[in-house]
Amino acid sequence: MSLRTWVASRVMHRLTSLDHEQKVHAQAERKRAGGPHVIEYFHQVDDPYSHLAAQALARIQTQYDVVVVPHLVGPPADWAAPERERLQAYARADVRRLAVRHELGLPLMERQPGQDQIDAANTFLVPFLASDHFFDHARRVGDQLWSGVRLEHVPHADTGAALSAGEARREANGHFMSAMLYYGGEWYWGVDRLHYLEQRLLSLGARHAGAPLFPCPMELEQPPTGSLGGETIDFFLSFRSPYTWLAVPRVKALADVWGAELRLRYVLPMVMRGLSVPRMKGLYFVRDAAREARRMGIPFGCIADPVGRPVERGYSLFPIAQREGLGYAWCESFMRAAWSEGVDAGSNAGLRSIAEQAGLDWSTASVHRDSQEWRPVAEASRAAMFALGHWGVPCFKVRDVAVWGQDRLWVVEEELRRLVGEQST
Repeated sequence: MSLRTWVASRVMHRLTSLDHEQKVHAQAERKRAGGPHVIEYFHQVDDPYSHLAAQALARIQTQYDVVVVPHLVGPPADWAAPERERLQAYARADVRRLAVRHELGLPLMERQPGQDQIDAANTFLVPFLASDHFFDHARRVGDQLWSGVRLEHVPHADTGAALSAGEARREANGHFMSAMLYYGGEWYWGVDRLHYLEQRLLSLGARHAGAPLFPCPMELEQPPTGSLGGETIDFFLSFRSPYTWLAVPRVKALADVWGAELRLRYVLPMVMRGLSVPRMKGLYFVRDAAREARRMGIPFGCIADPVGRPVERGYSLFPIAQREGLGYAWCESFMRAAWSEGVDAGSNAGLRSIAEQAGLDWSTASVHRDSQEWRPVAEASRAAMFALGHWGVPCFKVRDVAVWGQDRLWVVEEELRRLVGEQST
């Protein structure tokens, strides 16, 4: 391992550690010094996740001793949303699942609103940014916007300034997305990460009474009711994705417990397909993944970023591993080494260690370590993923259900449970 790789691994281990998180929290508490618990929220009127987040925050306001400061923001930059139309279409479908799960209201949302309607919604909300009733108005305007009700656009001199101020504030605190909440040095995305914020507020005695409003979603909530021999879970993955690593052991557990076949479909990382991943984006994803990993008991944080040659060498051994029935073992060994053990897969010694941990004979496997056999396979997987309307990993498909993100494995489980029920009738 090179000195540069070793140093980077140690730095990331520190930045993603529980100790670092606790220090951030403690520093925030010292700065708060007994003052109010202030949550900053960044609302994008044409973002479906923001529509749900606004409703969730209305609940949080009534049940916690908090002050929520809303900001209006525009859509993320192209580097943050490289496949914008796919992202928008997926978001409209995904929020339907979240709305049902969290008992939140949701209009039809068949298509994205036009820019004139977006402008009208922002203009309407600007005067309420300093109001205690912002979230009531945000929901009402959102319901109209997403239901196709025509909003009257009355120009407001402060609209552009409000959007610019919100975006500048978000960037200054280190983020780029909407539906984001910022509290005491830490970011929380929409209803998916509200349970982390609630746990933090609970530990500070800020809850008036009762249990958390938004418990974290977990797969395998109930024991399987049958087996699905012959069913397949397609798992689109990337060796450079921390969220893929969080999905690897869990999707395998789902496949095993439900009797489904797990089909591994590797694709090139976005940055290796010419897409930009700025430091701000990468750092947030790694920190968020570390938080998720701790909750799920998955080792994480001693990272040797496999971007570039390490990924290519890792993929070069995928075909031989699969032919020997060790495809999952190879995937798990590589991901664990890269994301939790700091092993440099770009070196021969590192790659050999990963291969041997997976059960591959190195004298046989090493012959293939720079093979190009994997390239058309990876491209075919990318094309199949795009055909599903998806663009990033991890992505999962069971029959006609395809979802994106390691935190959507509960959707996969629900579909498997539905299919078992279908077989039994």
